[in-house]
Amino acid sequence: MQETPAPPTSLPETAAKEQHTWGMLCHAASFAGFVIPFGNVLGPLLVWLLKREGMPFVEDQGKEALNFQITMTIVYIIGIILVIILVGLLVLIAAAAVSIILTIIAMINASSGTAYRYPFAIRFVK
Repeated sequence: MQETPAPPTSLPETAAKEQHTWGMLCHAASFAGFVIPFGNVLGPLLVWLLKREGMPFVEDQGKEALNFQITMTIVYIIGIILVIILVGLLVLIAAAAVSIILTIIAMINASSGTAYRYPFAIRFVK
């Protein structure tokens, strides 16, 4: 009985796919903010700090996700303050919708290996 050899694996391709997965998780971790206060910042920060060494794509996308979530946290705080004059509720709803949509777009791009840049984000982490 003849054994069939296992198909050759491409280590660089596997490593790239792993980076893309972790890059996507940098963005996806921001959804922790729906469960944990400030989880939208802590999630991407944790993934970025754990996986940035030796993974340039994760380094880039982690910083991008972190900067966007810090920016969105500032927008949420402004919205909470503006609730006093009733405009804040609209700001909070719009900010949440924009954050969800842009995060999903970033996840899709990162999973395919394309570095995503949010259309607006203050670059706190460089």
